[in-house]
Amino acid sequence: MAAPFRLYNSLTRSLEDFEPLTPDHVGLYVCGMTVYDRCHVGHARAMVVFDSFVRYLRHQDWNVTFVRNFTDVDDKIIARAAQNGEEPLALAARFIDVFHEDMRAMGLLMPDHEPKVSDNIDEIIAMTKTLVDKGNAYEIDGSVWYSVKSFDEYGKLSGQRVDELRSADAGDKRHPADFALWKAAKPGEPSWESPWGPGRPGWHIECSAMAGTTLGKTLDIHGGGLDLVFPHHENEIAQSEACNGEHYSRYWMHNGLLTMSSGQKMGKSLGNVIDIQDALAGFPADALRVYYLQNHYRSPLPWSEEALPEALTMVARLYETRELLESMSGTERADPVAQDLGSDAMDVLKLSQRFEARFFKALSEDFNTSQALGHLFELSRAVNKMANHKKAKTRGGPIAEIALKAYDVAHEALGLFVLEPQAFFEEVKTKRLAASGVSVEDIDALVAARSQARADKDWAKADTLRDEIDAKGIDVRDGADGVTWRVRV
Repeated sequence: MAAPFRLYNSLTRSLEDFEPLTPDHVGLYVCGMTVYDRCHVGHARAMVVFDSFVRYLRHQDWNVTFVRNFTDVDDKIIARAAQNGEEPLALAARFIDVFHEDMRAMGLLMPDHEPKVSDNIDEIIAMTKTLVDKGNAYEIDGSVWYSVKSFDEYGKLSGQRVDELRSADAGDKRHPADFALWKAAKPGEPSWESPWGPGRPGWHIECSAMAGTTLGKTLDIHGGGLDLVFPHHENEIAQSEACNGEHYSRYWMHNGLLTMSSGQKMGKSLGNVIDIQDALAGFPADALRVYYLQNHYRSPLPWSEEALPEALTMVARLYETRELLESMSGTERADPVAQDLGSDAMDVLKLSQRFEARFFKALSEDFNTSQALGHLFELSRAVNKMANHKKAKTRGGPIAEIALKAYDVAHEALGLFVLEPQAFFEEVKTKRLAASGVSVEDIDALVAARSQARADKDWAKADTLRDEIDAKGIDVRDGADGVTWRVRV
């Protein structure tokens, strides 16, 4: 049986017990990308939040049907294609491939369904026709408009008042807030035949149609960024409920936005974006995931030049702790408590034994990844204290084995720690040095020269070389198995 959880519902503005339409099943629809450019780190917050949410649900024995769409017919795509001298649908297909590359590089799951607007034209036309037949929509010069005044509950998600609203859509509409369901064809734009003449879908109708074809008339959870509450999600509710006569989505889950120091959100139109491709060139995917999950998903998340370096430091500390635990060895005993390691070992044992229950309690209360990660960092600090004991390496094995299970839980439930520690630190080495313009070969040569100076007992030269290495942000480690080095994070 699936484990219960509570979720903040944007529609009711309250924390609610989740009750599915079908026992042990979650139908989740998340608004995806309008594919006219690369995905940036602002977009990726939603991708990581809902990827992690799906992992958590499945770990807790929920059967999840995860749907995330592509908008491949849109004004922005048409405008970009015209600039490039490219066919709009070809441009969209190209950026869908690029998006998949970025998501694979970030280690994200594939949704169960990825519907595209261009593959759902018949369903969009059918839904639009139903709304016209019911009197909720009307046609003018080949375009079809949704009448917001025809839906008494318009504004129930966003709190907007109809009489105070205006729409960016042009046209001779009955009300300024009415929005386009179908747009009459213009020269050079992709178009399809319809009862109102050639044209293409408006933005909002697409998600209602695609959600309906994949999950049915009523969804368990509809997700997306906070910036989609109005008008997109408000309009989805109005057109879906007017068309089907049924409640559209039982729960609405919205993630907060990345904000710049100026308070602006990150966006292509604002010219303040960092593409996922560029971020991953300098940082491992685990650093990005920890960056997104360190705050509660509904909170705004500040972005600065230090955002990813700070997240890298956090995740590197966790990998170092995991490495410490894996290095411990000792005789297996029925009683895993090594009394001769003192109270620090007892602290690790207690935190390890309580970890899973505390971790999932945090996630079951509105998917509180910040609190869940806090329990992992608390355990990490305790392990580091225990590791300072002189007998930890030889006597800490049984406790270390229990503590390592926390890493397995975090991996399975949130998608963290996809690499072994050595592979992680090798990736850090490669990416951080490339970003700073220093080569691995340069550092290897300096470390080898220092080792030779030490072998020659030229201590002054060895110290000078160590200072030079240190100035490049490198930590040198002299061990029983030889000299190793790592990029300092």
